[in-house]
Amino acid sequence: MTRQFLLKQASHLIQSGGVLAYPTEAVFGLGCHPSDACAVNRILALKQRDWRKGLILIAADLAQLLPWITLTDQAIQRIGSSWPGPATWILPASAQTPDWITGGRDEVAVRVTAHPIAAALARCAGTALVSTSANPANRPPARSALAVQRYFGHKIDGTVHGRVDHRAHPTQIRHALTGAVLRSEKPVGL
Repeated sequence: MTRQFLLKQASHLIQSGGVLAYPTEAVFGLGCHPSDACAVNRILALKQRDWRKGLILIAADLAQLLPWITLTDQAIQRIGSSWPGPATWILPASAQTPDWITGGRDEVAVRVTAHPIAAALARCAGTALVSTSANPANRPPARSALAVQRYFGHKIDGTVHGRVDHRAHPTQIRHALTGAVLRSEKPVGL
């Protein structure tokens, strides 16, 4: 099968409530459609993650994030040329962004990904995606499809195969209104 077919199949799973693993800049992510509460809850259960921590949304471009965020001139200036790339920003959430994404806060973490497969998946699905590291709580993030399989087996609906940059670190998270660094880049597994 060609990669395009695999992405179309994966995007159909996203649109129909599926949970997928896919490569991102530094680790494999678990993702689903952000407005699908059942799929998000499956991810949270697989990861043993408290919903109040919130989740990151990734997108192929800024337009895919617009339904989930409220942009200000100040935020646009801060974000600048960091996208697409490994920069995650905290922005004000739009009124329609559900609590299961924001963790009950009025802000949401977002990134326009530079990873070609993750961006292609979001583009093909026509939506931003939930993106959280593919690992149970307190375990190292998966950096290969095999590691995803070992963690989750048939508990997810599929895996889009591809490579992560093994030299890369999880993205830095910054607040778009204050500029504060909320999470520094750090080596995977630390």
